[in-house]
Order: sequence, then C-alpha cells, then structure tokens
Amino acid sequence: MVAAEAAPYATVGGFSSVVAYLSRNMLPLGVDVRIFMPKFGSIDLEKYHMEMVYEGLEVPTDDENNPYLICNVKSYTGEDGVITYFLENQEYFEKRANVYNYSDDPTRWALLSRGLLEFIRQDSFKPDIVHCNDWHTGLVSNYLKTTYRKDPVLSKITSVFTIHNLAIQGYLLNHTNPTELEYDDGKSPVAHFFNPRLNTQNFMKRGILYSDIVNTVSKSYSKEILTPDFGENLDKLLLELRGKLFGIINGLDYEEFNPETDQMLPKNFNIDSIDDRAINKKALQEEFGLPVKEDVLLLGFVGRLDYQKGVDLIVEALPHVLRDFDVQFVQIGGGDGGLAHRLHLLREEFPDKVGIHPYPNFTLPRLVFGGADCILYPSRFEPCGIVQIEALRYGCIPIVRKVGGLADTVENFDSTKKTGNGLVFSDFNVFSLFATIIRALELRKNNKLWRKLQRNAMESDFSWEFSAREYIKLYNKGISFRNKKDVREKTIEDYLTS
Repeated sequence: MVAAEAAPYATVGGFSSVVAYLSRNMLPLGVDVRIFMPKFGSIDLEKYHMEMVYEGLEVPTDDENNPYLICNVKSYTGEDGVITYFLENQEYFEKRANVYNYSDDPTRWALLSRGLLEFIRQDSFKPDIVHCNDWHTGLVSNYLKTTYRKDPVLSKITSVFTIHNLAIQGYLLNHTNPTELEYDDGKSPVAHFFNPRLNTQNFMKRGILYSDIVNTVSKSYSKEILTPDFGENLDKLLLELRGKLFGIINGLDYEEFNPETDQMLPKNFNIDSIDDRAINKKALQEEFGLPVKEDVLLLGFVGRLDYQKGVDLIVEALPHVLRDFDVQFVQIGGGDGGLAHRLHLLREEFPDKVGIHPYPNFTLPRLVFGGADCILYPSRFEPCGIVQIEALRYGCIPIVRKVGGLADTVENFDSTKKTGNGLVFSDFNVFSLFATIIRALELRKNNKLWRKLQRNAMESDFSWEFSAREYIKLYNKGISFRNKKDVREKTIEDYLTS
C-alpha cells in the first residue's frame, strides 16, 4: 500500500485514514499488508521508534548528470500489527514543513514511486499487489509497465490504482485546459526527476492508464466520472478503459467512532439511549456561545471549506432559513479564505444562531456528531465522503445531495414506510437545500418519526471489514486481468498504439 500520507504518521487529507483503516482490517482476513510512505520530518520519532531496514538505497533519476538519489528505508510496526516502511530522504521529505504544495512535488512523488520499486527489488518481502493511492503514486504503475516490465521480480506484480479525488491531478498541473506544450498523452516516457517536463506529465492519467485495475471510493462516483460533468477531462480515457474500473465505498472504524465509548463526548449514548444526546447538544451550544434550546433544530457542517463540498450553497441558503425559523448552525473546518469570510458575515448577521470555527480541529467534530440534529453535506461532487458516515454512527441525520458516495451511503427517509437513514435532494441549488432543511425542521417535530430516523441512521453499517473484503475481491480481479494477455492488451497496449 503506497501513499503520500497515512494515519497516524501524516494526515492531511481523508485518504490517509483510508490507507490506515483498510490496511488494519485486511490483516485479520489473512492479507500480509504493508504501507510505504515518505518519512516526513513532522513524524514523532520518540513515539514511533523506527528501525533501519535498508541503508543507502540508490533510486535512479534517469538524469545523466545526477543518476541516483540516495535514500534509506526504515520501518515501524504499529499496535494494529501493520508494518509501515518510510522512505527517508533529507532534501525531499524530512526538511519540508508540509506534506504538499511544493514546486518540486512531481520530483518528490516520482522519488516515492521509484523508491518503492527499487526497495521491493532489494527486500525479502515480495508483494503480489502494489496498491497505489491518488495521483502522487500514479507513476508506480507507469514504471512497472515500462521501465521494469522485464524485471524478474517487479514484472510479476499486479498494480491497483485507487482514485480518491479525480479533480486533483497534480498541484502544478493544468489538467482542465492544458496548452499544446503542457498536454500529456501518457504515452511518452516518464521525464527524469529534474526535467521541467515532469511537472506537466499527468500522474493521475498515467496511473489510470497503466494500472491493471482501477477503482474509485464509491460505486456512484465510478459511474459519474465517465461523464464530462465529473470526468475532469479524463472521461473519454475512463470510458475506453471502463472494463477495469470499479467502485468500493470507504468504511468507518466502528470501535474508534463509537458514541457509547467516545471520550470526547460529555455524555455517551447508544441506540437505546438516544435521548441522552440532548446533553451533548447543550454542550455544543455552550461551546459556540449559542442559546441553549433543546427544541431548536441544530445544523452542523464538519469539513474543509471548499466549493466541492457546497459550502457556498450552505452560506447562500442559510439566511433564508435562519431569518424565519428556529434553527441554529455550527461549522468546523478550515480552507478557502473567501468562504471563511462569508461564514464570518453570516455569524455577524445571526450572532444568536450561528457559531463558526473556520480552522482545523480534531476534537470538536465528535461533539457535533454527538449533539447536532443534522449534518449538512450538499456537495457539487463527492468521491465518497466520510463525514456523513461518521454522523450516521452518532445519530446525526445527514442532509446530502444525491451524488457520488453520498448517494451510496445515505438513503432518503420515507415517512410512510419508515425506511431510509437521512434526507436527500438532487439539484445543486438553494431551493433544494432550503426545502430539505425545512423538511428536517418539520420532521423533527414528530418525535416518533424522528427517533425512527435516528435509529435507522445508527443501524447503518459501513464497517471497514466489509470494504476490506471487497478490496480483496478487487485484488483477485486485478491478478486475473493481468494474467489474461488479451484483456491487458485491450485495456492498455491497444490504447497506447491508437
């Protein structure tokens, strides 16, 4: 399992948790899974005592003037039993204050990708599968199918590529409207580490093209990206290779996210003591300086301030709600400065109804899940989303747009049949979100129906064990695809020569 980040060692995006939890839940199923990631300087070495596994690993750069970068590989075995290997390089990883957003990011991730393959050649552990995650590791499959295609060890490895977010194909890459000089058809050799051309090569595209099998983090998203609206200029490629494209929903660690034992909640509860959530609601209102009112509909948003998440739609819709209805709103998460400013203006306009914390926070979200009545998630697009799954676990009702992973995890509540675990709307506009919030407001007045909805939410099962079993099936598919020469040629080589 190769990734730019993995919890708990480095966590920036949500997929760091996916890498960690998926790996952890594969071990009991008989899979010897190991993680490979950079050794960032921010990793707490006193907490994670690493051992040297390989010293002086020569990683080819393909540059005649500087043919190798020298790295070390260290390892740490977590309490869950998962072995993590860390690629150590002072210049490109340890001396950086952040994980992402450097001008030489393509070089850093090329180093990670090729460093992994060179390490596999030297180490005694020979994996059947290399599972790559997002654009940062897209070159792994590219190298396997080109540079190392005749290597006696690496040529036997099956590559799996998971798309966590197709919209991010490289921080320096203009993938939506590239010039002729910037366009990457994916067929040319990978540029050497220090060549400016590397900055214009699309690692995401190459990961999709060269991997034996590709998946997204929800079934709906795997279908949506076949269309121009969601395909981010790769929809035609994905359509051509759709025979190797699948979708598997992300999971949740139900032991860590457990309202009955969660130490971050003032009052623990379970599905049979949902009324105790009122104590957490009171604590949440006090935390944000809002009037303590049990009967008010308390809405929440947890996540980064991003147009993808539909935060702008929330800000546009809420004034119409807050002005005329007994509703409160709290927000947690940093991101876009313009959206943060609009949230500040919203709080100024409704100081008794709005509380904001436009910064990252790792403890307050649990209080929102355990105390708010509803969580808002009106995304423009959503590969999977984890917040709505976390909210369901705590009986906090998701109000979501029917898109991507939100559509796969949240079923619209039917008041007559009493089925469904959330409230869902389809169109991305203020009227649809406004109407769904009002529906929640009215539904909550019927205590019996609301309790049934909350029970349905808490009974939802999106455990990692299920997802892990689905990934094992995917791995077997990938091995099968790789071993069938006709399928491999159809999905890769025919495209390269077309």
